[in-house]
Amino acid sequence: MDIALALGTGVLLALVGPDGRVETVTGTVATSELGRVLTHEHVLVDFVGADQVSPERYDAGEAFAAMLPHLVDLKAAGIDTLVECTPEWLGRDPALLRRLSEASGVLLITNTGFYRDPYLPHWAHEATAEELAALWIEEARGGIGGTGIKPGFIKIAVNEGELSEVQAKIVRAAALTSRATGLRIHSHTTTAATALEQLDILAEVGLPGSRLVVVHADATPDLDLHGRLAARGAWLSYDGIRAENAEAKVELVCDALARWPDQLLISQDAGWYQVGEPGGGQVTPWSWLPREFPPLLRVAGVTEEQVEGLLIANPARLLAIQPPEG
Repeated sequence: MDIALALGTGVLLALVGPDGRVETVTGTVATSELGRVLTHEHVLVDFVGADQVSPERYDAGEAFAAMLPHLVDLKAAGIDTLVECTPEWLGRDPALLRRLSEASGVLLITNTGFYRDPYLPHWAHEATAEELAALWIEEARGGIGGTGIKPGFIKIAVNEGELSEVQAKIVRAAALTSRATGLRIHSHTTTAATALEQLDILAEVGLPGSRLVVVHADATPDLDLHGRLAARGAWLSYDGIRAENAEAKVELVCDALARWPDQLLISQDAGWYQVGEPGGGQVTPWSWLPREFPPLLRVAGVTEEQVEGLLIANPARLLAIQPPEG
């Protein structure tokens, strides 16, 4: 879908604001080129652990053949861009993503950053936050490996409860990277304590809370907590939306839209080719959300403008690379 033709250029500019710059696996694009976006999905994941993960554990051609039809179907469902959230040491494969993007017409955005134990290399425990940040800044500026593909965001994860020493270091490294590159931090977060601690670390580094996306915020559907996070500028990612929980998610999204419409993201954390399972295992299609969830929102009283805000305007502002701080 050509979103500019579908909406009209003037309407699109009103939705997303002035063009910003976004890094995709096929090159730099303007935010107005993103169209409708799913902000938290996966193409391929390998949960074997950092000590064993390797591209040699799977056939990239088989993964390409398995996932291409799902991207083609997603494009037919009206989604133009998919944010691929698999980090390094968990199966990140930028070259595969580029092949899939070129073949499907869906823009794909990959990341820099690390996940959490046991998906961290042993040396990450010994490295300083500054040393980790230097690696991620190098990828942001020069590309990932020899691919020339640049990340469009920073993907990290934190433990539940209070931050462990290594995960606090990961957050600080991500903040340093964000300060130097303008990329936002998408952090796998499911509990209140770690969400607030991360914002404290960003503040110590001199970053606004708007650099943090609280991924899986809907896993803790506590609107009081979400309000505390939003008040500090954080983005709320409601990305566990599936057919089986749609009724509850409609209610949650409607409540959040009434409070923080400009800081809310929706997605479904679906996919993916599972390395180690025959044929990649059972893939959850991405096309359910764009086809089925907006009609449910409209029935609940959400306006078309609000729906487009969730799928177009908010993702465009989220993914636009920010000016470096300091």
